[in-house]
Amino acid sequence: MAFSRREQSLSQSIGALIAQHLWAKILLGMVLGTLTGLVLSPGGLALLENDTVLMAAEWIALPGVIFLEMLKMVVIPLIICSIALGILTSGSPHQLKRMGAFIVPYFIITSFVAVGIGLAITLIIQPGHTVGTGIDTLAAAMTADGGIKTFDDLTVPQRIVNLIPSNFVEAAMQTDMLKVVIGAIFLGVAALTIPREIAKPFEDLCLFGQVAAMKIISWAMALAPYAVFGLMVDAMVQLGFDILTAIGWYMGCVLLGLVIILGLYLFGAAVFGHRPPFEFLRAIRDVQLLAFSTSSSAAVMPLSIRAAEENLGVSEDISRFVIPVGTTINMDGTGLYQAVAAVFLCQIFKVDLSFTEMILLLCTTVGASIGTPATPGVGIAVLATILSGIGVPLAGIGIIFGVDRILDMCRTTINVTGDLTAVVIMDKWMKKNFA
Repeated sequence: MAFSRREQSLSQSIGALIAQHLWAKILLGMVLGTLTGLVLSPGGLALLENDTVLMAAEWIALPGVIFLEMLKMVVIPLIICSIALGILTSGSPHQLKRMGAFIVPYFIITSFVAVGIGLAITLIIQPGHTVGTGIDTLAAAMTADGGIKTFDDLTVPQRIVNLIPSNFVEAAMQTDMLKVVIGAIFLGVAALTIPREIAKPFEDLCLFGQVAAMKIISWAMALAPYAVFGLMVDAMVQLGFDILTAIGWYMGCVLLGLVIILGLYLFGAAVFGHRPPFEFLRAIRDVQLLAFSTSSSAAVMPLSIRAAEENLGVSEDISRFVIPVGTTINMDGTGLYQAVAAVFLCQIFKVDLSFTEMILLLCTTVGASIGTPATPGVGIAVLATILSGIGVPLAGIGIIFGVDRILDMCRTTINVTGDLTAVVIMDKWMKKNFA
């Protein structure tokens, strides 16, 4: 089975990340950070004076701050290049029009459903409200430093017009993710519809941007164990031990949402793809296990295609179109996780979002999840840009980063399940309409 330069380059980057066994080191960093926070925290053993502890915590958290800044540095070019390449490698305009007329709206609708489920669960359970008053002082200090910003106060028609990135560079500088995603889609579709020899330099530039960004992320991920240790110590010192209970509730919200999405997939595969749930799960279990262990749907793309063709009996032209496109834009598990994390941190840092702002968060999260590369650890980088747009301090990522690897394994399993569900539904739709 032959794959493009894009898949080969991504496989090399992904392999480097997986080979480091970072998940074990990150979990160790979380445990050690929690224990160190227990020793230093004023609410714990309090071995040092409060002022000394706060100063020490700032230095201990330094690797984590550097880690977050490195991720922020590359996330915009990474998303632009990933979306543009995903469209460019989807095939000819005719193929994109025929299959894309069904599968792209399908992926977008399921993304909205997944993010909506995440928002609903978090708003109902409210895991961030389990944190006590210890956060108030920290939130006040961060507000004094830069102020907590939320979405602009615009009317609905103004917001619709504002979705078009009239100044693409400005949108990137302001990390306006929805504008960035829309602009990248325009660029990708435009490149696909112009002569190949003209679009080739743009494709090569995007390939370089994606691979270079992944290389920088691999460097940043080398800091991840130290980052999660420092950020966890800082969170424990600043927020106290209520944060551990809150993290447990947060994980529960994400896992509950992922189970609901899995149930919807099995329902869709049974009703629209004519695949009984247990038969469908048996056919894709190897893919799910590999996705769980690698945290990368891109890494398991060859196995996903083989399972679609050999185990599910899907035609080659459908499987080799839908799965690469799905790997790029079908990130339901990631979208749900980002929605839960964003609202959870809003609750912790007392950032109140209006109904309109919640709808904008829904759209922004869907757009960001569509542009999230299918590689380990990148979801947390994209989350950082979402948080910066709704006024949540980026230090809040340190609260959830320690458990991110576990949740990453679970949401990646859901992502690949979604791709294979789409394949069987698409197969039935194509046979019905174009047989």
